[in-house]
Amino acid sequence: METKNIMIVGVGGQGTLLASKLLGRLLLSRGYDVKVSEVHGMSQRGGSVVTYVRWGDRVYSPIIDKGQADCILSFEILEAARYTEYLKPGGRIIVNSQQINPMPVVAGVAEYPENLEEKLKKLGGNVDALDALALAEEAGSSKAVNLVLMGRLARYFDFTQEEWQAAINQSVPPKFLELNKKAFQLGWNT
Repeated sequence: METKNIMIVGVGGQGTLLASKLLGRLLLSRGYDVKVSEVHGMSQRGGSVVTYVRWGDRVYSPIIDKGQADCILSFEILEAARYTEYLKPGGRIIVNSQQINPMPVVAGVAEYPENLEEKLKKLGGNVDALDALALAEEAGSSKAVNLVLMGRLARYFDFTQEEWQAAINQSVPPKFLELNKKAFQLGWNT
């Protein structure tokens, strides 16, 4: 199998690392060679977080180069825009339409870019945008955006619901399990 690549991007504290861990476990359970690499940056201060997930018969490096990502899974729309050069032609962008102001916007020295969803579509990627924050809140917590987005991502895989649920069971602490399963289902079904 040809190596496949997903970039998971977001802002510190959104759960991108849990999402990559869950996806990695799922792919390992199918017998793929999986490499996951995390770039934290200033994640604890609301900065950009990037995770690379690569899988196939044999994967030699955890890093995704520009133009190689089959999919960018973005927890915030500006973060999707930051990494579009990594998307391969015809690739997919799954994006939470939520906007989180970066420090220059908060400080008043810059403005948040307008019409980002339309700009992403013009770049040629297949854009699947959803309000993952609203769905996470419907599930019971704004912190469940990550599982809503994983549910949306799951629609593009040929794995069963049972396989995804097993990976969720292994990745999420028991006291948050039902909430996260509900968030996953909302992402899958919406």
